[in-house]
Amino acid sequence: MTTTLRQQPFSLVLSGGGALGIAHLGVLHDLEKEQLHPAEIIGTSMGGILGACLATGMKEEEIYGLIREFATLSSWISFSFSGNAIVDNDKIAKIFSHIFRERKMRDTAIPLKLITTDLVNGHKRVFGANDDVYIKDAVLATMAIPGVFESHRIGDNVYGDGFLCENLGINETAHPTVLAVDVLGENSFEKEMPDNFFKTANVLEMFEKSIRLLIYNQTRTHIQNSDKRIFLLEPDTRAFKTYHFHQYEKIRLAGSGLLK
Repeated sequence: MTTTLRQQPFSLVLSGGGALGIAHLGVLHDLEKEQLHPAEIIGTSMGGILGACLATGMKEEEIYGLIREFATLSSWISFSFSGNAIVDNDKIAKIFSHIFRERKMRDTAIPLKLITTDLVNGHKRVFGANDDVYIKDAVLATMAIPGVFESHRIGDNVYGDGFLCENLGINETAHPTVLAVDVLGENSFEKEMPDNFFKTANVLEMFEKSIRLLIYNQTRTHIQNSDKRIFLLEPDTRAFKTYHFHQYEKIRLAGSGLLK
């Protein structure tokens, strides 16, 4: 894999997955170690946030430092008592403004594409260098899980999380060789049914597993219909929940050592 990636330009695709997306950092660390540099980055949701940081020139160690800093949910989450989402985006918006400043999608060291969903018509919307859009706005859009984070307005349109259309954005790659990291892949769910003492725990686990299976099957269909040469990495994230940001050390480790 590394030999091929060294010989030709490749697209790096980072999936969404909430806290599970921290596993991307293990892969980014290994890419830096191997001195492998993507020709473009495509990201969805958490993969979009980390991909945007990488595209603007940040090293993996710097990005990991940000994750450590915001591992405590209270440092970036405040609850909303109105509207259609649980979380108020004000704190998050300030953080992204600090990280990305006034840079636009065209102002990146590596070409960047962020996948979002138009919440009015349901269509996929990909923001890239041709869009006169601030990175901080595109990032707020790609991570806006409906009902959890506030939807984000850009121009006259309202956008939400890109996972609704394409959680692993291989269809948006410009190069024939693709390194795709899917934290909601085959290794993200248990191969057995929940068996807890309390029914509530079983119900919650079944709900989360169902979402992971839904996204996994969506991605599998996209891969099967692609004509690209895809090197697929699927970190083992089954032991973690999508809100386990406090487990950042263990989740990052799940993405390490997958490059061959």
